[in-house]
Amino acid sequence: MKALKSIFKWLCIIIVSLVVIVNLIILATGRFYLYKAIPNTIFKGRLGPAIDEYGIFANRKVDIGKPKPWPVSSSYNKKSIPAAYMPDFKKYETVAYVIIKNDSLCYEQYWDGYSDTSHSNSFSMAKSFTSILVGIAIQDGYIKSVDQRVSDFIPEFKQGMDSLLTIKDLLTMSSGIDFDESYISPFAYPAEAYYGSNLIGTTLKYKVVTPPGKAFKYLSGNSTLLGYILIKATGKMLSDYASEKLWKPLGAEHPAYWSLDNEGGIEKAYCCFNSDARDFARIGNLYLNGGRVKDHSELLKHQSQSMITLDVDTVTQPTLTWFYDQIVPEDYVSASITPKLVDYYGYNWWILRCNGHVVPYCRGILGQYIFIIPDEHMVVVRLGKKRGPVETGTADGKEFNIPSDGLTYLKAALEMYGKK
Repeated sequence: MKALKSIFKWLCIIIVSLVVIVNLIILATGRFYLYKAIPNTIFKGRLGPAIDEYGIFANRKVDIGKPKPWPVSSSYNKKSIPAAYMPDFKKYETVAYVIIKNDSLCYEQYWDGYSDTSHSNSFSMAKSFTSILVGIAIQDGYIKSVDQRVSDFIPEFKQGMDSLLTIKDLLTMSSGIDFDESYISPFAYPAEAYYGSNLIGTTLKYKVVTPPGKAFKYLSGNSTLLGYILIKATGKMLSDYASEKLWKPLGAEHPAYWSLDNEGGIEKAYCCFNSDARDFARIGNLYLNGGRVKDHSELLKHQSQSMITLDVDTVTQPTLTWFYDQIVPEDYVSASITPKLVDYYGYNWWILRCNGHVVPYCRGILGQYIFIIPDEHMVVVRLGKKRGPVETGTADGKEFNIPSDGLTYLKAALEMYGKK
């Protein structure tokens, strides 16, 4: 009994000592965001964020307009995920898997209590969404071009090498800014940006230290700056602009929630756009169609009257007249998904080559993906809680950079609904 009491006493002393040490470190370094980070990571048995924790932050709603439900394919859910791929689906804790082909819903499956209305953090997929808004802002005349200087919008970048920085440098991840992108260190930029309450103050502490536009280096702070530029250029909060120019025209069925740095603050443009798999698929379909949105109203009317069914092997329905709205400039879409400084990255969009297909895609740190397969007229969305290790190298003379599990979801979709 005495031994147990002694052990308990020393455990209490150790715990109290650790609490005191952590508090002293926080107070000495001024990293008060750790008071939010620690209870929401270590105290919950993990070392990083979760896909459904947007409720711990202030959020701004991205409102919908008139919903445009996905037309349902005649082959909806008549196929299954090939058994060879299921181990990775389970290993990396997939919660949603959606396949759109020829602008119609072909397949969806959900796990672990998630559904077609469950919100999940997009994490770095939001970088691609921010890039889309830049293209729209150029179309609207708020931004002259991707070659416009950052200092035109953010005066803190008027001096020295900072003054050379352009919007294109941010889009191509070639800013030369000295952000620390470590996802392990609690003192690096991602942790402070995610859990902190002064996103712009945090971001502006970093400076351009190497010539912009010369070398690719993936940095979340670049997208933070793009979001801030959009706010300054349009005079609107990012969520409001996204609602007006993207979410409403796309016909999203559910409001999204974009996490803020504080109550009434600014959106985390590099991250934290929270939505569901079906509505995320609209982003992929937008770029699949060259920045245009197809009006499904006539199709849905006919479909409800059982006049036609959809055939996933037919890209268009000859009995119908389609109407399009150009949401994003077509040339900007093309530039976004064309490699720039490296073979696998455009304007905040990743690019993958798989089984002869060139696949632009968005990706997030816990295995969030929106794949676009143009030659199959297909969009694949996968949401989950984990992802595999990032694999890099060269194949067929082209550089690649892809988390290992990403290929699983892509190949599964191609086997299910691809023609090649």
